[in-house]
Amino acid sequence: MKILLDNIGLISMSGEKAYVENAYLVIEGQYIKEVGEGPAPAGEYNQVIDGQDRVVLPGFINTHTHAAMTLLRGYADDMPLMDWLENKIWPLEAKLTADDVYWGTMLAITEMIRTGTVCFSDMYFFMDAVAQAVGKSGIRAVLSRGMVGVGPESELAFSESREMVDKWHNACNGRITCRLGPHAPYTCLPDYLERVMDLGDELGVGIHIHIAETRGEFEDMQRLYGNTPVAHLNKLGLFERPVLAAHCVHLTSEDIEILKAKEVGVAHNPESNMKLASGIAPVQQMLDAGIRVALGTDGASSNNNLDMLQEMRSASYLQKVHLMDPTVIPAYQALQMATTNGAIALGLDHEIGQLKSGYKADMIIMSFKQPHMLPVYDPMANIVYAAQASDVETVIVDGNILMQDRVIKAFDEEEVLSKARETALGLVAK
Repeated sequence: MKILLDNIGLISMSGEKAYVENAYLVIEGQYIKEVGEGPAPAGEYNQVIDGQDRVVLPGFINTHTHAAMTLLRGYADDMPLMDWLENKIWPLEAKLTADDVYWGTMLAITEMIRTGTVCFSDMYFFMDAVAQAVGKSGIRAVLSRGMVGVGPESELAFSESREMVDKWHNACNGRITCRLGPHAPYTCLPDYLERVMDLGDELGVGIHIHIAETRGEFEDMQRLYGNTPVAHLNKLGLFERPVLAAHCVHLTSEDIEILKAKEVGVAHNPESNMKLASGIAPVQQMLDAGIRVALGTDGASSNNNLDMLQEMRSASYLQKVHLMDPTVIPAYQALQMATTNGAIALGLDHEIGQLKSGYKADMIIMSFKQPHMLPVYDPMANIVYAAQASDVETVIVDGNILMQDRVIKAFDEEEVLSKARETALGLVAK
């Protein structure tokens, strides 16, 4: 399959010219074959997409979510984190089946495709069902089976994590990769984390974990171990492996130095952190230190959507008002957090996050022919500060068109919406 995007605006995120007004891009198979400025090369193409009044850029990378929690959207709002988890979310999650998780994940993927996400990093359970949804839909994903070290499923999490990695790591033409998912240092005691690290070393996969999400967690770790959550995990040796750290809201300057030195990927989730009143992460300080901070939505039960356009805007605005400085997190840097930084955080920067020859053909096309997108003085600013999800017209992953002209082609969207509605109603009725 050979596809030409012609006469299109281009934001490559490759560190070269930030915006090319009249560009072309050639896709061959699952890869980008050529990117250039000016007239497209002559040749035979299976499909030509006219880029007039449109911009192509790398698709968004959602580095932290719990996809099937779309089924819990709106179920337990306006509550503090631990009360929300212990009294509402965890009891309802205990009723979930693999079929529930499949349709919840398909609902999440539908929403993510419609809002321009091409890759997501998921931590949940019934991961075979999640992987099947990823395989069916054509999206890219990094999957982690959530592992809680206390409770009746602590051992089951080990066997299921091993099975997931054996079955799904590098599956679906490489669209699926896997990590281990110890939930957090407050739910995984040191001896449990030691076993997780050993398993990760054996299987050759990295780790996805929540760190320093709340002030309570920060204080509890200091009381129990005499260290911050980051220092505690560093002392255990966790950061000697590839680690994706979700949240990192409550950090000291020493914590930031550790995260930088150990090249930890950070998934910043501004809207979830605001909604749960978890705090404001020191994002600008982390970026200044050289940490490649990426973006995530967290689950739809604490956000309450999976829209990375909103996440970029919130990340920028929140730091501006928090630091009383309108220059922090400018538009291009917000785009980096949602694309190239996400690829780095997931260890996929050698193949996605930029539009350049030899990279996987993961990209989105956005329409600029809308009142709220005109005039176009700075296309990056328009995308970060003005764009809406409905401006995402086309989504391509691995060279396959998943959505074109706002119509999802990879699967039956109506079936997903119907099944998800039915599943949610059955869940709360159990």
